[in-house]
Amino acid sequence: MPGDTGEVVDRRSGIDRRTLSKPSQADLDRRRGPGRRRTDFLRAAEEGEMNQEQFMFLVAINAFKEANGRTFPTWTDVLEVVRKLGYRKTLPSDLDLGDKVQDWAEAPDSDCGV
Repeated sequence: MPGDTGEVVDRRSGIDRRTLSKPSQADLDRRRGPGRRRTDFLRAAEEGEMNQEQFMFLVAINAFKEANGRTFPTWTDVLEVVRKLGYRKTLPSDLDLGDKVQDWAEAPDSDCGV
């Protein structure tokens, strides 16, 4: 079979290469990158099962878009909505950003600044 040997299949021959072999689960996992598995938090959100925090964020972003007439908010707009929801940077970051930015923390009751 042409798909088993790595041969090139001429599309004009009428053979549909998609029917030669089905992608395995390993092929699908590979697309997320090495060692990247979705957490239960992300999986639930992608499947439409939002928790209260996710739903509140979605509603806040939609309200911002409607109030400002924007279809696609900028990252600065998203940060503004997050800050207005009450989120503050009070702990050190769990992300390794290298030397790109200096980490900081602020008081939990600080003003949103927007």
